[in-house]
Amino acid sequence: MATTADSASDQLNPRAAGRSGAWKIKLLYDGDCPLCLREVNFLRQKDNGRGLVAFTDIADDSYSPEANGGVDFATAMGRIHAVLPDGTVIKNVEVFRQVYAALGIGWMYAPTGWPVIGGLVDWVYGIWADWRLAVTGRPSLKTILAERDARQQADCGDRCQV
Repeated sequence: MATTADSASDQLNPRAAGRSGAWKIKLLYDGDCPLCLREVNFLRQKDNGRGLVAFTDIADDSYSPEANGGVDFATAMGRIHAVLPDGTVIKNVEVFRQVYAALGIGWMYAPTGWPVIGGLVDWVYGIWADWRLAVTGRPSLKTILAERDARQQADCGDRCQV
């Protein structure tokens, strides 16, 4: 599992993501997805340590929905989500539009907000999101959820007994 040193701290302290102040958007990404990691690495490079984007790895077993707009792991795995500083949750292509805008490269996604093009891009993203796991050689979401649940049950031991 790909974990980042800042994923847990970002969840607990929204200001932990940036040295120069509060983040503008918190991106919830799948750290076990190779294509997602490529995008996150690109975005980290564009952020250049400014802390404009807080990167939160949902694949980290310490991921907390309560610290991330209430977005549970299964929901986050289905479609990309982000949380704004006021707690608003956004999803799908709107996430990319806002992340890119926060980094000053919004022009790259600007056409996705235009009529016709925007609808087409949203439709294509929906297809991608539905097939992302299979395309990247990963198990089904059902299997991933069962494996995660088993790990969490094993990790909590007697504390989870009712």
